Amino acid sequence: MNRVIRLADIAGETEAFSMPAEAAGSPQINLEHLRMVEALLFAASEPLSQEALASQLPEGADVAMLLVELQRIYEGRGVTLSQVAGKWQFRTAPDLAFLLRKEKPEQRRLSRAAIETLAIIAYHQPVTRAEIEDIRGVALSGGTIDILMEVGWVKIRGRKRTPGRPVTYGTTEAFLVQFGLESVSHLPGMDELRAAGFLEALPPSGFEVPSPSDELGPDEEPYDPSSEAETEESDPLF
Repeated sequence: MNRVIRLADIAGETEAFSMPAEAAGSPQINLEHLRMVEALLFAASEPLSQEALASQLPEGADVAMLLVELQRIYEGRGVTLSQVAGKWQFRTAPDLAFLLRKEKPEQRRLSRAAIETLAIIAYHQPVTRAEIEDIRGVALSGGTIDILMEVGWVKIRGRKRTPGRPVTYGTTEAFLVQFGLESVSHLPGMDELRAAGFLEALPPSGFEVPSPSDELGPDEEPYDPSSEAETEESDPLF
């Protein structure tokens, strides 16, 4: 079945979808371009970047303004336009997510060690294996990071300029998409974690939530896949 959805159909009737007078008469909003962006986003199976959208639109189309307008139009509807991992995607409204849940057998569950490791990598990236073990206070089993990489949420992102040049780990774009984050800087902060019950009302003195970064650190260099053999020697799995 073709996935063709018009703005008027979503509103229920043509009259229900009408732009404010000042916007409708403005040469800055091109309704045809708006329909094109909507169609591209609905048809896409993955989030689309602003550049990818621009490549499919007529030359001169103001993609940034079209996305803002489309996001406004869908505000409060059953689906909303969200920015995840720096890209754009239609997603089910958070308060309606329960309608789409299906009961099905769990094929695989992450262990507590894997969940803790994922959290440490997310908040402390770039982080090495030794640093993960130091933060957890216990040795990291050989397959824990492998499982997270297999799921697609963790990647090798670089090497530390320290003796042994250990590899550093970070989260992937798939991780951001999975948890609906625009970037790692949008991970929940101390106030949000406390409100969700993950932190005590009064955390220990000096406690701070780390600020992760997508950028290479001052003592980090890009990872070279061709050095995989060297990686296995300097960062053994067992």
